[in-house]
Amino acid sequence: MAPGGTGSCRVRGMALVLTCGLSFSGKSTLAAALSNALAGELLSLDQINEERGLHGGQGIPLEEWAATNQIAHARAGKLLAAGRHVVVDDTGSPRFIRDEWRATASAAGVPFVLVWVQISPELQRKRVLANRLGQVRPDVTDAVLEEHGASFEPPVEEVPLVIDATSTTDPETIATVLEAIKAAAVR
Repeated sequence: MAPGGTGSCRVRGMALVLTCGLSFSGKSTLAAALSNALAGELLSLDQINEERGLHGGQGIPLEEWAATNQIAHARAGKLLAAGRHVVVDDTGSPRFIRDEWRATASAAGVPFVLVWVQISPELQRKRVLANRLGQVRPDVTDAVLEEHGASFEPPVEEVPLVIDATSTTDPETIATVLEAIKAAAVR
């Protein structure tokens, strides 16, 4: 990667990277930076929902999330088969969601890298309120935030790369994640 965190980082082997964590943790920001640096493809489940006319921050029925996941996995499989890195931007919870991404990576013969972006409830609330003032991204209702927070299954036993929500734009943090992806891709 070029100094200052810009440019691309060519990693010989492909990888499937999943960013997971609570809403407003910075997953999307980090996922975009990683896909750009890897010259890879970003798969955002929120974007797929938008394509389908669904708005996740307002609550989406489970069967619709399942359909969105199927679309994302199909796209990932095609991209990996074409030799592209794939960075998935999703909450990655519950655990079976992460396990399905592991299976997709395994089926494509590429490593799976899990990046858990952790955020404190206080910072999450601060970011939600700031977003409601500035509407940088679509709102997530308090009910959806509470449900997601209560049901989130953290990947504590899965050896994720843990990133603090305050450092998702930090060039050193991004470089650290890229090195972990590179190490996984050459195994």
